[in-house]
Amino acid sequence: MRVKAASKLKTFSSAFAVFGLAVLLRPGPAAARADHHHVTPARHFYASAPAQPDAGFGPTAPGVSSILIDARTGAVLSSAGADIPRYPASLTKLMTLDLAFQALRDGRMTLDTQIPVSYHAASVEPVKLGLRPGDTITVRQAILAMTTMSANDAATALGEYLGGGSEYRCGQMMTLRAHVLGMAQSQFFNASGLPNPSQVSTARDLSILARDIVVNFPQDQPFFEVQQFNLNGHIIYSNNQMLKNYPGTTGMKTGYTILAKHNLVTSVDRNGRVLIGIVLHERSWGETYSQMTAMMDAGFQGKAGIAVAAPQTRVASNPPPPVYAPPAAQASPPAGFSVVPRADAATIRQPGVTRNWTAQLGSFKRKVLAHTRAVAVRDMRGIGIPRVAKIVSHGKVLWAAQLAGLTEPAAHATCSALAAHGDSCTVIAPSQHFAARERPDTDS
Repeated sequence: MRVKAASKLKTFSSAFAVFGLAVLLRPGPAAARADHHHVTPARHFYASAPAQPDAGFGPTAPGVSSILIDARTGAVLSSAGADIPRYPASLTKLMTLDLAFQALRDGRMTLDTQIPVSYHAASVEPVKLGLRPGDTITVRQAILAMTTMSANDAATALGEYLGGGSEYRCGQMMTLRAHVLGMAQSQFFNASGLPNPSQVSTARDLSILARDIVVNFPQDQPFFEVQQFNLNGHIIYSNNQMLKNYPGTTGMKTGYTILAKHNLVTSVDRNGRVLIGIVLHERSWGETYSQMTAMMDAGFQGKAGIAVAAPQTRVASNPPPPVYAPPAAQASPPAGFSVVPRADAATIRQPGVTRNWTAQLGSFKRKVLAHTRAVAVRDMRGIGIPRVAKIVSHGKVLWAAQLAGLTEPAAHATCSALAAHGDSCTVIAPSQHFAARERPDTDS
């Protein structure tokens, strides 16, 4: 009996020792942030990716990716490795902010709108403000916290608000918006830029995004120029050294993770000419800022000598944006000039054009889900009227999400964009509407 008891005790001790060793070898918070994670939509669990910091393939391939463009024309002045997929880190927040600026412009929220802080938002990894579940933060505070200290909890809370309560849905909206802009290699799964092995972008794609913000949301540009702000008695400082050290800098964003390395997006205004630079996967902040400074100096001096594209090559197929000048001083626009991407040119209101076409976005058992889907697609496309139609089939009631008030080309463009992501969408012509089966969503 004593021998058997001793054997059991020895077996238990060995097992306990192995367990203790496993605990001791668990990576701490800093090491955990080195791994990329996959976020499941429902529970936000994370699973480590197999890649290591020096894996040398895909987004971790050796070298630096960079691009310099003229914001007015979209012309590429210089580039190197601009199409290599990279982990965007906190540069992801620019995409979240692009959605937020759209919502502000469209009146769907204001800078004083109160955003609730969920348990998920409060529990994300630093850098963060330290918000607690149940707290609220205004849209203005969330934006400033993102543009200055790059707060992940503020970004997550804002993303959840934009996604109708779901950060995962916000990621889908971000990806759809990115592809509408022409960011063909970008995929987003969270609002903050915290590691996710599938969340990637390129220097070229990020220059398209930065240009969209600079050109189409000039009223929001001051957010990126703030070097400090007061949050409930606490001074929050910007971590963007370009604002302090490079004359004419008007923002925009820094980003870092162990796998992504050091990343920077910068816009600079010199006498009305705006250049946008992107530097990704640099080894240190010192080298990142030096690289950006050299790129900007060369661009403004007309010495951007590493250009790999013809002078008129643009970062996307978008026509050029408006020139940077007061309206009275602007010259007549050239033939074919448009301030919207060609893919969305059909959505511009024109006299005599029928806007009674509808894109039907799927059917749902619950009305609120249909409404959420319709609003999400409207937010991404920036056009149409979200509504819900009641459908009775075989005695069962379903709710169809719809985007109404479209032109025929806009309806087809919307469905094409959704179909590219495997989402359901059907174009409904004015003659195919069934009034008896549709009811405007006015009571949700």
